[in-house]
Amino acid sequence: MLDHLIKGATVVDGTGEPAYTADVGIRDGRIAIVGMTTEEARTTEDAHGLVLAPGFVDPHTHYDAQLFWDPYATPSLNHGVTTVAGGNCGFTLAPLNPARPEDADYTRRMMSKVEGMSLVALEEGAPWSWHSFGEYLDALEGRIAVNAGFMVGHCALRRYVMGADAVGGQPTPGQLADMLALFHEAMDAGAWGLSTTQSSTHSDGDGKPVASRHAKPAELLALAKAVGEHEGTQIEAIVAGCLDQFSDDEIDLFVEMSAAAGRPLNWNVLTIDAAVPERVPRQLEASDRARKAGARIVALTMPILTPMNMSLGTFCALNLIPGWGEVLGLPVPERIARLRDPDVRAEMLRRAGSKEAGVFRRLANFGRYVIGDTYSVANEGLTGRVVNDIAAERGQEPFACLVEICAADELRTVLWPMPTDNDPGSWALRAETWQHQDVMLGGSDAGAHLDRMCGAPYTTRFIGDCLRGRKLATLEQAVKMLTDDPARLFGLRERGRIVEGFHADLVLFDPERIDAGKATLVHDLPGDSPRLDSRAIGITAVWVNGVEAIRGDVVTGAVPGKVLRSGRDTRTVSTK
Repeated sequence: MLDHLIKGATVVDGTGEPAYTADVGIRDGRIAIVGMTTEEARTTEDAHGLVLAPGFVDPHTHYDAQLFWDPYATPSLNHGVTTVAGGNCGFTLAPLNPARPEDADYTRRMMSKVEGMSLVALEEGAPWSWHSFGEYLDALEGRIAVNAGFMVGHCALRRYVMGADAVGGQPTPGQLADMLALFHEAMDAGAWGLSTTQSSTHSDGDGKPVASRHAKPAELLALAKAVGEHEGTQIEAIVAGCLDQFSDDEIDLFVEMSAAAGRPLNWNVLTIDAAVPERVPRQLEASDRARKAGARIVALTMPILTPMNMSLGTFCALNLIPGWGEVLGLPVPERIARLRDPDVRAEMLRRAGSKEAGVFRRLANFGRYVIGDTYSVANEGLTGRVVNDIAAERGQEPFACLVEICAADELRTVLWPMPTDNDPGSWALRAETWQHQDVMLGGSDAGAHLDRMCGAPYTTRFIGDCLRGRKLATLEQAVKMLTDDPARLFGLRERGRIVEGFHADLVLFDPERIDAGKATLVHDLPGDSPRLDSRAIGITAVWVNGVEAIRGDVVTGAVPGKVLRSGRDTRTVSTK
């Protein structure tokens, strides 16, 4: 007898092949039948007119902490994501050195600063009961509703072995040996591989460059070589050039790391903008060079535009513009005074528009900002208005106008920059770039930057756009890009397709309605901390390992997810 039978669904199986109508039966967590059947089932549902696809795989999340207070990884699970990859960008909550209890506080403050997580939620929502990476994985086992795999963060490895010297210091030969031993121990426990960052935008809670930014190539290559000694492992790496265009040295480093490991290396995120036509060829040159060297470098890119709000009052992307952090890091009264100085504003605008600002140049057109939430009588009626229009009414330069609006709110004003890359040329370039063999959809950052952006719904929004919007890909192609492609990159065993014998990770949706609702601010984190959330539209049900986890955009309370461990749940993916 089947546990559940989905009758008459339009099956889009993840392979890219044309959709077909079939019954799909689930038994013991697996797909038992694909085709017409008369076998009895404990429960049955009619899925005529609905699409059944494999559960979506999100290759770049930061759910490492959130899963402890939200085992459903909302809103990703609501939007059909059944498997998430965590531990990215060099940042993980483990290992923690038992001899230094203060390292947990350092890690929480770092995660709060660099990944925009609520410090109160980190302190109150996770047990912090582990030391080894294996103990961290064990703490999640049996209590999550999604499947989750985790890289080991280079910053945590360095901190465990080197303590405070991890920031600014170099390991002795003995310390490097200890780091490698600790890394092997983590991968033996099921870690997916190494994540590391050398990005100039990543600073810890003290405002200093995070630990892995101090690593020399020899250290990175030693760790990469260790990755290759374990089955089913990967590398995820970030360098400064990921934000705009790689240097030759950065490309060489990526190629050497992947070649040393004999494993794919993925990076985040490829920004596609027709106004910068040279960016995509330059970024994909890394992949081309890698293939010639017997390596593989995969670029993640988002198939939707994910708005990110800004503020002159709290840490955000504006702080990362060269020279801006010095002003925006001042106490609020002093910050307002400096921002009101015309000479200071002129220099800030010059730096924001310079080549050194890289991708952050996109933020420099302040006339195209939309005013979000406001907090003063002086700003009543401004929410939803464009700064250019307000500035014209007031006879002000746009940045000066924006500063005055924010100053009236003591810099609490929420700002939404309008996208610069929403033109037909940019969308055509995206559709072309998605066809590259080393480009993969992803980069949601779900679980991070919680009150600034909401990238988790990219799956439903993309499919809805493919069905009823720009139609840049067929439904079959879109589903493959969200399921089988990431599953194959990570070597996931029996996931990513609707095939008899595969794990029953499934999403059932209405093709006429599938979409994502507008991101709204909610206060549902530990400590009543805020985050942006988005309702799923048109999702009928989501199954994880054969168990219904979502029905009608509501979690069922079941926690059928598995901690996916390298080797056991992943197989080695060749770079050849």
